[in-house]
Amino acid sequence: MCMTRVLGIGETVLDILFKDDQPLKAVPGGSTFNSIVSLGRAGIPCAMVTEVGGDHVGDLICNYLKENGVSSDYVCRHEQVKSHLSLAFLDEHNDAHYVFYKDHASVSLDGPLPEFKKDDVVLFGSFFAINPAIRPVVGELLRKAHKAGAWLYYDINFRKNHIADLPDVMPNIEENMSLADVVRGSMEDFNYLYGLNDGDAIYAQVSRYCTTLILTDGAHPIRVYTPEGCETYPVQPIETVSTVGAGDNFNAGYIYAKIIASTSHLSPLNSQLIAMAQRWSQDVCRQLGNNISDALVASIHK
Repeated sequence: MCMTRVLGIGETVLDILFKDDQPLKAVPGGSTFNSIVSLGRAGIPCAMVTEVGGDHVGDLICNYLKENGVSSDYVCRHEQVKSHLSLAFLDEHNDAHYVFYKDHASVSLDGPLPEFKKDDVVLFGSFFAINPAIRPVVGELLRKAHKAGAWLYYDINFRKNHIADLPDVMPNIEENMSLADVVRGSMEDFNYLYGLNDGDAIYAQVSRYCTTLILTDGAHPIRVYTPEGCETYPVQPIETVSTVGAGDNFNAGYIYAKIIASTSHLSPLNSQLIAMAQRWSQDVCRQLGNNISDALVASIHK
């Protein structure tokens, strides 16, 4: 039985998907949230550290966590606040373009928070992990996790609409990298952060804080940088229904592969971790949902 617990720290929204400007589906989401729910569906003990409103959407989100085996013990409910919404418009290639309805200044984490153990895995990222409004709480949580010996995975996931915030949040991004065991970022992320488009130059910058970098670049090969060098892995082309949750489930698949290997006292190869990450990501791209399918869950539990 897996004793490793995965704790996700991130925002939660209700994703509403549109195609040809018509709504197709509404499902709870958020970058870290999507990863944690898929891990919960795969049977990994999980909990989500987040905040939602005291409205019907908040009820829906908490119920969705419980239905998928994820603890809601650390979900802060705010009775006078509306839960956040995300509209995802799918283009002709089924890539998502987002419009968000949320107030980052109103975010707070003032409920019960976890204590960390050495076997814990902590997944965090996006603006929630650097938001100045809650940085005192989130930063302290991450430092406590690091001090306890937990394994931290940081998905930068920096969006263009926050470029104006960079002077204020860059110290938080760099502290996050220094606390992480693995940093994942896209070429787009690092172009926004540092104006860089060269993988080696990006690793030279990131390695000042964290020595393991997963660099993604759309349909181009995935690069994994470590002090031993750089390994590249091709991205398998597939027909997509929606790219919502693709990167989030890449993270979840990577973490799942690492946990399963560690419970067998094995040291997984980067190729095995990336293969599982791609498998989970591709599964989500083939459906209108943010999490791995029932078919993939069934194959995991065989």
